[in-house]
Amino acid sequence: MRHPDLQASSEDLITAEEAARPTSVYYGWVMLPLSMAALIASSPGQTFGVSIFNEPMRLSLGLTHGQLAFAYAVGTIVGAVPITFIGATMDRRGLRTTMLVVVSLFSAACLLTAFTQGLLTLIVAFGLLRMLGPGALAFLSGNTLPFWFERRLGTVEGFRQVGMAAAMAIVPALNLFLVASFGWRVGYAILGGAIWCLLFPVFAIFFRNHPDEVGQVLDGRKPELESPLIKPSKEGTLSWGLSLKESMHTRSFWIVTAGTSMFALIHTAVFFCLVPILQERGLSGRDAATLLTIFAIFMAIAQVVGGMLADRVRAQPLLFLGSLGLGLSMFLLLWSTTPAAAYLSGAVLGISQGLYFGTANPLWARYFGRRHLGKIRGALITLQIGASSFGPLMAGLARDYSGDFGGVLTAFALAPLPIATLSLLAAPPKRVAVEASDPLLSTASVA
Repeated sequence: MRHPDLQASSEDLITAEEAARPTSVYYGWVMLPLSMAALIASSPGQTFGVSIFNEPMRLSLGLTHGQLAFAYAVGTIVGAVPITFIGATMDRRGLRTTMLVVVSLFSAACLLTAFTQGLLTLIVAFGLLRMLGPGALAFLSGNTLPFWFERRLGTVEGFRQVGMAAAMAIVPALNLFLVASFGWRVGYAILGGAIWCLLFPVFAIFFRNHPDEVGQVLDGRKPELESPLIKPSKEGTLSWGLSLKESMHTRSFWIVTAGTSMFALIHTAVFFCLVPILQERGLSGRDAATLLTIFAIFMAIAQVVGGMLADRVRAQPLLFLGSLGLGLSMFLLLWSTTPAAAYLSGAVLGISQGLYFGTANPLWARYFGRRHLGKIRGALITLQIGASSFGPLMAGLARDYSGDFGGVLTAFALAPLPIATLSLLAAPPKRVAVEASDPLLSTASVA
């Protein structure tokens, strides 16, 4: 019989070895579908989710088209303001706590929308929907995976964004069913209740902030003798990071922010006005629905491919191609006189947006670190939502002034060109320590 002391010593040794060995399944792969679910759940506040409710909502509240667009624009602008604060809360309180609070508040915002009675309460409802859905919930979803992946961050970000493409293909039909079956008020109430009942308990049980909470390390790699997760250092992947102020002093921050904001402005403007844009060109609302489906399919594919490329090549040429494609898609839409031409513009827009965001999403953690990622991406989302609020308003005013959408589409086709050129200058800023083995960051430049 083995001596008790030797037996205890042997068990301690096995326990230590098991603790140092990564588990067979990396928990980051559990966090991937959770982050996708959070992104999909933001749909009731996204433009493609709200658009189905627009007309029955407008008629029920006795509003004009201009009043409805005004309420949406003001609500979007107001909703963009607190996102930086939400990012700071995430940095301070952690992703899990912030996510659970936001899910609850967004569900309540959907319920509140069901009780909207006029223009003022509609502005409040739109503000809450835009702030907590495409603002906070999508923002927290985007900040989840950088705390679990580094080497494959672009790839998993691409897969996460497939959730949004799937939502764009499915949610409008679901909302149409809800409106037809129950009316827009009950429809929004059902969405709010479903989001809380499905997401809150699952997130409460399974959501984690970062790998050390489950005894793992970033990317699931075998920890070294002294893990930066246990003893933070400047070289630690999770502990290093520029502050928001430092990030804003780099040219890369403003170049990529300008690019994402340009996509937000043009994308929202075109999709908000897509039916009348196509009607001017002799096409129908059915053509608009088909274009959106084609856009979603090609965007899903491009996001995965773009994310994989972002793990293997530098970001600048990918950002350049994405911005260039945005301008090309608007040029094609401007001259679309057949359904095939319109569908081609939707495919090019989907490819360019998927490629750009498949590259840009992992860039923030890789360029600026993770220590202040919440504040940095919070500022980005604030600017992005603010830009999206002006898109429909610009398109509508241009249509009223000129009599058609040709002028604003021409502007949308030309505006991305200078940003595409500047994207070639969006090199990584210098960091305190760079892993020499990482080809994506091995060459840094002062911004």
